[in-house]
Amino acid sequence: MKKILVIEDTKEMLENIAEMLELFSYSVIKASTGKSGVEKAKAEKPDLIICDIMLPDFDGYKVLQLLEEEASTKKIPFIFLTAQAEKSDVRKGMNLGADDYLTKPFDKKDLINAVETRLKRNEFLRHTYARDVNGLLQFIGEAKKFQLHELDSSKYVLKTYSKKTVIYEEGNTPGPVFLINKGKVKTWKLSADGKEFISGILSKGDFFGYISLLENKPYTDSATAIEDVELALIPQSDFVTLVTYNQDISAGFIRMLANNISEKEERLMGLAYNTVRARTASALFNLHNKLQDGIIKVSRDNLAGLVGTSPESLIRTLSDFKSEKVIETDGKEIKISNPEMLQRIMKFS
Repeated sequence: MKKILVIEDTKEMLENIAEMLELFSYSVIKASTGKSGVEKAKAEKPDLIICDIMLPDFDGYKVLQLLEEEASTKKIPFIFLTAQAEKSDVRKGMNLGADDYLTKPFDKKDLINAVETRLKRNEFLRHTYARDVNGLLQFIGEAKKFQLHELDSSKYVLKTYSKKTVIYEEGNTPGPVFLINKGKVKTWKLSADGKEFISGILSKGDFFGYISLLENKPYTDSATAIEDVELALIPQSDFVTLVTYNQDISAGFIRMLANNISEKEERLMGLAYNTVRARTASALFNLHNKLQDGIIKVSRDNLAGLVGTSPESLIRTLSDFKSEKVIETDGKEIKISNPEMLQRIMKFS
């Protein structure tokens, strides 16, 4: 039986919500203050939390913030209750990590639909899929339940490449995304003096060829089979749908792509979701923190590659930052004059 924590200070409303949920066989934990709600969430580990925004001690935003700081509670689906249907309230809650919003008054159908949807999506996100063709097809089957009817796994070709076959070359326009089902692949580049530099050795369960697709630019390296390999070819259109359709599905798919490597996962989420403005701010902020003198001396082409955009888009964004007094430029040098504003751009753009 799924456990649901309801945090609501109006006794009648709390009892009504509990009664509606219990009719659908949910176990209900009740709390009438933000403090007691946080304590019960940490102790009971409910499957979902429904929380009013206006509470007598601290508001629902604070409840969510405190739970997001705890590893054991940060991934619990969270639905806000509010009598205020202002867009700013909705946006603030979603920015903090809320999963859904219910505006009072609501009926039983609205409540149960919201609860069932969030629980279903949470189960989808928590499920671990095998990193092979069967696991990919299982993921696609589950994703199609979220109205992704255009996905067609029958188009996912399994193709064999013999040892030493070049799968794609540096400078090529990206094609399908590849998943290794058997064998090993190396990715490599040629240095200025013509020597081969191996950038990666990939094996069963590894996806490759997708970074350039997300960055919308030609392949930055080449890929060659180092033994006979069997690859699943995922069409571009399906791949883009999986990483951009909605954040629930893309988060699960990106975990497969990143193989649970958090730094890689964070970069992929940024490429999939962040605007050029946010990505540029993030790149500048990270470089600023790594440099002792705070002066960024990186060519515009290299910085554009780091951001994942064209040099023209980067230059326009830097011009905007300069006019907003976030940065100062002197030729190729960039100095961050307002790191706090840069962080706000990273978060809210």
